[in-house]
Amino acid sequence: MATPRKIIHVDMDAFYASVEQRDDPALRGRPVVVAWRGARSVVVAASYEARPFGVRSAMPAARAERLCPQAVFVPPDFPRYKAVSRQVRAIFHRHTRLVEPLSLDEAYLDVSEPLSGLGSATGIAESIRADIRAETGLTASAGVAPNKFVAKIASDQNKPDGLCVVPPRKVVAFLAPLPVGRLPGVGKVMQARLEALGVRTVADLRALPVAGLEQRFGRWGRRLHELSMGVDERPVCPSRPALQISSEDTFEEDLLLDDLEPHVRRMAESTWKGYQREERRVARTVVLKLKTREFRILTRSLTQALPPASADELASIAWGLRARVGLPDDTRYRLVGVGLSGFVERELAMAQRGLFDAATADAAP
Repeated sequence: MATPRKIIHVDMDAFYASVEQRDDPALRGRPVVVAWRGARSVVVAASYEARPFGVRSAMPAARAERLCPQAVFVPPDFPRYKAVSRQVRAIFHRHTRLVEPLSLDEAYLDVSEPLSGLGSATGIAESIRADIRAETGLTASAGVAPNKFVAKIASDQNKPDGLCVVPPRKVVAFLAPLPVGRLPGVGKVMQARLEALGVRTVADLRALPVAGLEQRFGRWGRRLHELSMGVDERPVCPSRPALQISSEDTFEEDLLLDDLEPHVRRMAESTWKGYQREERRVARTVVLKLKTREFRILTRSLTQALPPASADELASIAWGLRARVGLPDDTRYRLVGVGLSGFVERELAMAQRGLFDAATADAAP
């Protein structure tokens, strides 16, 4: 058998809110909500003092204010958060080159062959947490395990400012009592389907025959069984190219679909600016995202042989996708987004363009 990897998942504790509390002593010990105030805003982060009131990230800010009227609302300052994130990642890179950031506040590290003199993954995790505290004044929680998904679950076990170590021999026992919804890819719909089968914990899932899971859920059924056994062969990938480049905006008031064209074009311009930084890849799929007044999210996409050649072309394609929305004309929308995905290497796209041009020339009269 291959030697198990040594994986650490590091997750900063209430990162954005903690940065605000660190930089403003008056906020320490108080419920802090990082969000722009207003009916259209959503919570970016909530301090641990705000969470007992039910305040969570991504909920409407107006609801957070109702749940916790005494909360202090602080507008997000992403340049400051990014600066702290760079400090934290520099600490990671003292120990390994295999660092896979998931966001500004969390990352996977493969420390199977550490750069530092510390041979123990547990010792490395303790050193990282101590250095984060000393150099940034913030706390982080960490999970240590032989693979990514177990490490991520472990990092959440002893939050905040905690460490959970799951050695290879204890993975199966560690997972057994957990709700099946803790497994990656098991959302509310899948969790409900599994509960209909009497599956509430990972141990319940593990007890089901693999053949029965495959018959009911296809290949995902086998993957569910593997997850229940703690199997995850995904490597830590230091550089993960973006799957999509997009921009979106929430309106001050809900708008009808026919009123969205200037906003679609504005989002296309913003997305195009981000896309210009891509040097080796081109995107062939244009995505239009909409969110209704009732918070229903819709996406419509179009993949073409040739990628859009300009911001105007991107905007025109995105705006054309409105014809495929399929909702009543009086539906109102609170958000619009425009994205690019379906990336391929530029050389491949150029070759395909050549074939397309040749075929067009041959078809010409």
